[in-house]
This record gives sequence, C-alpha cells and structure tokens, in this order.
Amino acid sequence: MKILLMGEYSNVHWTLAEGLRTLGHDVTVLSNGDFFKNYPRDIDLVRKPGKLGGIEYLAKLQFIKPILKGYDVVQVINPMFLELKAERILPVYRYLRRHNRSMYLGAFGMDYYWVHENDVRKPLRYSDFNIGHALRHHEDAERERHDWVGTAKEHLNKVIAQDCDGIIAGLYEYMVCYAPIFPDKTCFIPFPIKPKDNVEIRDKRPGEKVVLFIGVNRERSVYKGTDIMLRAARRLESDYPDKVELRVAENVPFNQYVEMMNGSDAILDQLYSYTPSMNPLEAMSRGIICVGGGEPENYQILGESELRPIINVEPNEKSVYCQLQQLVLHPEKIGELKRQSVEYIRRHHDYRMVARKYEDFYVAKGNL
Repeated sequence: MKILLMGEYSNVHWTLAEGLRTLGHDVTVLSNGDFFKNYPRDIDLVRKPGKLGGIEYLAKLQFIKPILKGYDVVQVINPMFLELKAERILPVYRYLRRHNRSMYLGAFGMDYYWVHENDVRKPLRYSDFNIGHALRHHEDAERERHDWVGTAKEHLNKVIAQDCDGIIAGLYEYMVCYAPIFPDKTCFIPFPIKPKDNVEIRDKRPGEKVVLFIGVNRERSVYKGTDIMLRAARRLESDYPDKVELRVAENVPFNQYVEMMNGSDAILDQLYSYTPSMNPLEAMSRGIICVGGGEPENYQILGESELRPIINVEPNEKSVYCQLQQLVLHPEKIGELKRQSVEYIRRHHDYRMVARKYEDFYVAKGNL
C-alpha cells in the first residue's frame, strides 16, 4: 500500500512508518517534527513565527499539494494536523478525501471528543478534565475547553470523525471517549515502539542511588500534573539525599531527552493518565520503570494477565511520594520491574506487530 501519515505526536507516526515499511509498504511522513521535539519526517512542514511565516507556510502547502494525491491510505494525527486555523484545515481535508482512497483519524491526544466526553459523560475516574464527578478548572483545562467546545475546532473534529473510514485510539482513555460514539469505526491499537537489542538489566548495588527522571514541558506542566510529580520527586530527593538522584529535562529536543533519560531507574510521566504514553513506553523499552498510569484497565485492554511493570499512582502528590518512597526503600524490586518493562514492550508495543494491526485495520475499513 501507498500510505501518507500527516502530523506528528511524540514519534508515533515516524515509528509506525518504520513498522509499515518492514511489511513492504511505501510510507511517507509529513510533519513539523512535533515542534521543539524535532522528530524525523520525510516532508518537513514547519511554520515559522509571524505573518511572513504564515504566508511561507501556506505557499509551501500549496506547492506540495500535488504530491498529496494517489495514496491508498491517508492518516492524520489529530483534527489539527496542520499549523493552521481549523477553518483552513477543513478544505485541505476535503482535498485529501477527494484525491486518496481512504482516510483515518488518530485519537492520540487533545481534541473535541477528549474534552467533551470527560466534561460531560466522564467515562474515567480521573482525567485531564475531571477528578471523579468534579471538573478540573485550572487555567490549562479551561483554555482547552474554550479552544475545542463550540468552536471551529469542534466542527472540524466532528466532520473528520463522521466522514473518515476509521478512527485509531492509541490509549485506553481515548478509546472510551470515541468508541461509544463511533462503535463501528473505532479501533484500539497500542502505540508503536522499537524494542531495543541487548538491554542490560542489573540489580541495584548496596548504597547505589535510585535515579529518577522527569521531562518537563513548561507549557503543559500543570495540565499534565508534571508540577505535582516534580514536587514529590524533589521532596523525596531532599528527604533521602544519599539514596535519590533526580534528573530533569525541560523543553529539550527528543535526542537530548533520550540522552538525559538513559541510565535512569524510573521515569515520572502524566499524573492523570490511566496508561503510559509514548515517552514512558520508550523509556520502558530501555529498561526504565514507568511511574504514572498503570490502572487495571490498561492491562485489560491489552489482555495482559501476568506482567505488572508500571508503578501506578493516584492523581495527587501524596500518592506519588509514597510510591517513589517504596521504590527507594526497596531497591531490590527495581531489577524485576525493569525486566518486566522490557518484556511488556516486546509483547504489546513492538512496532512491527503494531504495524500489522494497522495494516489489518486499513484493509478491513478501506476495502483495500
């Protein structure tokens, strides 16, 4: 198949493309590299700041439009798959629909259904927008509501979701938001990760510090709960200075992020998540323990009944601190959790296995 993947989110599309290529497909990735993260892509489409940057962006998009035709599959990472206003993206989607065989929408992150369902139906015990029945009203959540509900973005999301051939949810959370509304076209497929060869796992030596790692995106820190996790980790480092080393990566490109992460024992990521997303999954493939989303639903949707490598935390500072404290006070558990992390990725996220699931879904929904 000839496949076009448009947009990027934490290396999902590039890794998927690598998997699909191992199956013999002709795959092109068009993206901006996910902004400062600068992930690989085949066609670079970055919008520079200012009015001139906007003009240049539109001109380049117009220039490349002829090569966005004739694909068997086009998948967009999100309704906002270009750095344009929603009302400008809709004609581009219509163009893609007319000139390609089948269209797919990724349910991988922030969009109208993620905001609306967690505000109204509340299918999750906690999320970026609710804790139980109570809504979260911090600045970031309110901004996302204002951005997605009753706006051109909502309209764009609804049009694409209703029109496309299929919707792929990358996490349990996104599946429960989309599947009740689009049961016949929504499919859960785990995020793709490239397993690492010869990962060296060793038990902690007596007196050796437990190394914690956290990546901070300044613009999303409160929304994702990174601020709370960082406070807990800093308090733990202060309470156990001889036992804990904390590494913090703030707004760095992906390659630098990986360099800083390597050699860590555990990564702290996404307080309000039920499941590990791309960055902690990448860490787990390297034998690094995920502290974050490991709710029972995560294992159930994967059909995993044996492995429990993720240190699950509730969405509050006390839970994060206590779980980290247990890890620091019982370092003998670290080696086994690391081994389980590597096996977890091999079983459920191997990019070649994930690509095969995408291939099957494309064939089934696109009549290819």
